[in-house]
Amino acid sequence: MKIVLQNLTKIFPSRNKKSNEEVIAVNNFNFEIPDGKLIGLLGPSGCGKSTTLYMISGLQKPSSGKIFFGNDDVTELSTENRGIGLVFQNYALYPHLTVKQNILFPLQNLKGKDKLDKDTMLKRAYEAAKLVQIEQLLDRKPSELSGGQQQRVAIARALVKMPRVLLLDEPLSNLDARLRLQTREEIRRIQKETGITTVFVTHDQEEAMSISDMIVVMKTGLVQQIGKPQDVYDDPANLFVAKFLGTPPINVFNGRVKNGTLYIGSDAVMNIQPVPDQEVIIGIRPEGFVLSENGALKCKPVNVEVMGRDVSIVSTHDASANPFVRSIINADNKVDVTTDFVRYDIKPHKIFIFNKETEERIYFEVK
Repeated sequence: MKIVLQNLTKIFPSRNKKSNEEVIAVNNFNFEIPDGKLIGLLGPSGCGKSTTLYMISGLQKPSSGKIFFGNDDVTELSTENRGIGLVFQNYALYPHLTVKQNILFPLQNLKGKDKLDKDTMLKRAYEAAKLVQIEQLLDRKPSELSGGQQQRVAIARALVKMPRVLLLDEPLSNLDARLRLQTREEIRRIQKETGITTVFVTHDQEEAMSISDMIVVMKTGLVQQIGKPQDVYDDPANLFVAKFLGTPPINVFNGRVKNGTLYIGSDAVMNIQPVPDQEVIIGIRPEGFVLSENGALKCKPVNVEVMGRDVSIVSTHDASANPFVRSIINADNKVDVTTDFVRYDIKPHKIFIFNKETEERIYFEVK
């Protein structure tokens, strides 16, 4: 099921009686979610991602704009008539019901032509449980399950209705790190097997990038960039996107362009064109450093962290906007942290330049 968001806007009234200033949670959101794809809505708390999800679900009504499921305008349609499955962050299971009863609950509330007989409901419930691999837990209560198992029950309950759209609101936030990894892989498997168009809300960029077909990066109600996860990582539209994506995060420096040369502090790191002379912000991905005796960028080493196949060199630079510069290089390289400086060349496709005022990307070519 294709989802089209057309000029979608949500404005909340002000809670401050003195200023009476409205809060724009989502601002003129336009996006077409392709049929059968998993889309990640990504951004920090308060960016509008959950509000967007709730408008798609019908739990919140847009201040303006339209929502289409396929060719159907569902903007004014009630939640129960949209054909959606919704999974919340806190699972929202009924504690007095068994797993089977929790999964059956949405089917038991169907009425009219949609009403199912008992055998059909039981069959659908078992199939949904099998899909999320909890068929052996059907007689347990939620209190007898782990967090990951409870999350699977919530997903099975959403899927049992055979929804046109599956909506997931930070479904992994309450799980520990290992379980998060396992469960996000399960979500991707389930989505591929069912082919249901899925919208996945998270503030965790690693989650979004690992399982999404496309990501939407949001900030203060505005869409910053939309694209395939790797494309957005490799080609950020602005400084916010560059800083939000990536673990470890991108290294940020204050720099300048003078006579076609890019400077970080006094280090002339690259010859570029066509960029006029100006003060700029420079971002370098941790994997963008190449250790070299005659490298253009000179940093003072502080520590070396061995990570198996890679080594992370922690260093400082006077022009760095962060306390430390983190560069990731191959573990075959030997680094002496007692030396005064380590030198790097920079991979051209791993360095980005941003306007100092607007923080928008400045594109360049290497001479």
